[in-house]
Amino acid sequence: MAQGSSIEWTQSTWNPVVGCSKVSAGCRHCYAERMAYRLACMAIAARERGDDPGRTANYLHVVNHHGRWNNRVYLDHEALADPLGWKTPRTIFVNSMSDLFHEDVPLEFIQQVFDVMNRCPQHTFQVLTKRPQIAAEYSKSLIWTPNIWMGTSVENSLVIRRVGQLRRTDARVRFLSIEPLLGPIHNLSLAGIHWVIVGGESGPGARPMKPEWVRQIRDRCLAQGVPFFFKQWGGVNKKQAGRILDGRTWDEMPGQEELSRRKSVGTQSR
Repeated sequence: MAQGSSIEWTQSTWNPVVGCSKVSAGCRHCYAERMAYRLACMAIAARERGDDPGRTANYLHVVNHHGRWNNRVYLDHEALADPLGWKTPRTIFVNSMSDLFHEDVPLEFIQQVFDVMNRCPQHTFQVLTKRPQIAAEYSKSLIWTPNIWMGTSVENSLVIRRVGQLRRTDARVRFLSIEPLLGPIHNLSLAGIHWVIVGGESGPGARPMKPEWVRQIRDRCLAQGVPFFFKQWGGVNKKQAGRILDGRTWDEMPGQEELSRRKSVGTQSR
């Protein structure tokens, strides 16, 4: 089933894989980990009532009793075919609750996910990883149709190598999710990058983000003609902090004309 998303830069989420493990500073306050624990508790409560927990039971495989990732992933074969039934064109964040290129996800399963995306040209799939080196390694074994966008997370200058690894994939659209932005990134090259998202950390224990860090990236995007999307200032109350930067919202996306055309075609065909 499709899950509507409150994430500003997408419309829906699709999770054929759940579960993860932390690899860098940006993972410290993982929102997916908190959500996974909540869903696992819901599954336990459903079973205690004698109800079928459905797919929430998947999360019992990937969190421990402390509410943390147990460093395992769960492959949801049942979820694989979900997008094939979604007729209305939409933008879909792939694996919001995991990382498709986690070390423990077999290439064969990734190929099955790509096969579904290949068969759904009406949708745009946004794949985001903190392991772009694996995406690059597998790239020649995957079919990169134009509707598959490949991104990597870059939270500070310590992981800037991920940008170069992302460039080694054969994706037609490559993007950076610079969220949570934890420090200045002075030497960020945007060569071969088609979209940049920036946002501050939100939720309990949120680490602060300085405006000058954001402006430095925004100005580089403007200078190089790269679409820039400012997601949020973040903080404990992200709604109150808002997402206005220098008097306006920044909602630029790659291929906006093509996305509009797909939506129009999808509407006419119904």
